[in-house]
Amino acid sequence: MWVANFFIGASMTMVISFLSLYIKTFDHHSDKYIQQWSGWVFGITFLTAFIVSPIWGRFGDRHGRKKFLVFAAFGLAVSVFFMGYVTSVYELFFLRLLMGFFTGFISMSQALISIQTPKNIAGRVLGTLQTGNVTGNLIGPLFGGVLADSLGFSETFQLTSIVLIIAAFFVLFGIKELRIEKPKEKERYSALAVIKYIVFNPMLLVVMIVSMFVQIANFSIQPILSLYVGLLHGPTSLAFFSGLVFSSAGLGNLLMSRKWGKLADRFGYEKITILLLILSAIFYLPGAFVSNIWELIGIRFLFGITLGGIIPLRTAYIRQVTPLSIQGEVLGYNTSVRFLGNIVGPAFGGWISGLYSIATVFYFTSGLLLISGIATMLTMLWDSRHSSHHHPSHSKA
Repeated sequence: MWVANFFIGASMTMVISFLSLYIKTFDHHSDKYIQQWSGWVFGITFLTAFIVSPIWGRFGDRHGRKKFLVFAAFGLAVSVFFMGYVTSVYELFFLRLLMGFFTGFISMSQALISIQTPKNIAGRVLGTLQTGNVTGNLIGPLFGGVLADSLGFSETFQLTSIVLIIAAFFVLFGIKELRIEKPKEKERYSALAVIKYIVFNPMLLVVMIVSMFVQIANFSIQPILSLYVGLLHGPTSLAFFSGLVFSSAGLGNLLMSRKWGKLADRFGYEKITILLLILSAIFYLPGAFVSNIWELIGIRFLFGITLGGIIPLRTAYIRQVTPLSIQGEVLGYNTSVRFLGNIVGPAFGGWISGLYSIATVFYFTSGLLLISGIATMLTMLWDSRHSSHHHPSHSKA
């Protein structure tokens, strides 16, 4: 699963690094037009994924997760393959929309592994799995840029689709899914019962909302990061240095996610998550005051260290508090909320930087992370006082 996640992570980011350059090749358009369409083409995938994630989660609970993983990897491969042949931005937009239907691979693989892992080591195992995706995300943009420069865009899309098919075969032949006992008719929960379960569990609800805030924080600076790098560093080798700044967060993430998982297995997922949220707020803020690119790289690295723990820990926490028969669906909702953050983040960052300056984005985002940490802490304290968990009522699907 780690290898499959690595391939998926790499192939998804190989393409993203040059989407705006690819749009430029279609016709002579203004810079503003290209920037706008880059945003839409980037965001539409997450919008579709936001809508379909709970449906796939429910499918995984009923019919097994391996089927979906193979289907998703092949679906991604087909979408990416045809991107190499588009002649207009509208065709590219449609294929990115289609791609969103197959985008739950990483979170579904986390659900698959999480359910087959003993609870007491879930944090460590999910932290390790997370490094596969992150390593792919690190290598993807650099590799994609090199391929696009040397071979051309179309060939890069075709090569990427081959990588995705390899990932599909890894899952098909390399993974044995443990038989999940199908829930008896009376133990099947309606979608409404699952939503009620989430809403009446304050800590679970807050963990999900914080999931969204973390994605907003992570994505708020991403579309304008290369502009910020340009301001700090000037135009020389801009693509390369932007890649370095992007990758530095991923490197921090890679080095620490397993260690955070181990700590959380020992001390509790909620406590370590709160610590990481407050630390990430502290590490994010100095981004507003950097005077050169190396300071920015250092700060992004520290932010990556904290972010690397938050992502697997929230999956491990959901796994701990949710009945087995609805875990996939609850994780599906969590994925939806995360994708919502991926959509809101870039728009939020662009809007704030347009109103004030790029540096201001760091203030707002840091505040958002701090509020998330405080809200999680208050909920944990409240929850420990009133710890009676609501279980979904046995209503038929």
